[in-house]
Amino acid sequence: MRWTGKVFGGVVGMLAGGVPGAAIGALLGHLFDDASAEQDRASAGPQLSAQETAEQFFRSTFRIMGHVAKSDGRVSEQEIVAARGVMTALRLDNLQIAVAIEEFTRGKHPAFDVQAEFLRMRQAFAGRPDLVRTFVEIQVRAALAGNNLEGPARKYVKRVALALAMSEFQFAQIEAVLRMQRGGGGYRREQRQASNSAVELANAYQVLEVAATASNEEIEKAYRRQLSRHHPDKLKANGLPESMLEHAKERTQQIIEAWEVVKTRRGIT
Repeated sequence: MRWTGKVFGGVVGMLAGGVPGAAIGALLGHLFDDASAEQDRASAGPQLSAQETAEQFFRSTFRIMGHVAKSDGRVSEQEIVAARGVMTALRLDNLQIAVAIEEFTRGKHPAFDVQAEFLRMRQAFAGRPDLVRTFVEIQVRAALAGNNLEGPARKYVKRVALALAMSEFQFAQIEAVLRMQRGGGGYRREQRQASNSAVELANAYQVLEVAATASNEEIEKAYRRQLSRHHPDKLKANGLPESMLEHAKERTQQIIEAWEVVKTRRGIT
């Protein structure tokens, strides 16, 4: 019998016991297998199971967050607020928050072995570039809220991205989009009606990761590519914990709204 992610996650939660086991079991509740994704990952060496991938993603998210926050020697109140903000934005329950705080604390400890963590992450994310992107987006988001991604924090977050084989160009795109989101956030319909500024259009192109000189056909392809890349179901199939899907949903909404801005300004039907 082929176990679905939902059944498997529930069993894991019951067998593991305790706060961490129950939390991870909850995270895995809706994970399921994706045959094409598994085929892509087959050449990357021994693969982790869906359970192991989701658990590693969740724990590494907050371990690395704590490590980055401590990069200048101390964790500020604002950085703690930022980490809490990520937990709130992801809509973690009390059980998951307890595990997240434990892992954040572990990551900021002087004895934390970040190189060993990178190795574990590379194994978990092998052949899963969309998971890598989501992971880095969450780290950048937290660092921006913590200290505007300044000082040692910038170097440490970039180090994470490079360790996961993300290019500097991709990192710059992520930062630009998230800074834009912090600066104004979203493309609400009333905002679009009130302003047809060049800045708004430039931001929309940035979200879609396409040049302003691109053809309508190229922009539509970029829009569909971005939707596919950030689709919650696809990320979930690749091992993203259920608790992280809120981030993917926000990103998808932003992509849709950016496309609406470009369509309106260009008169695309």
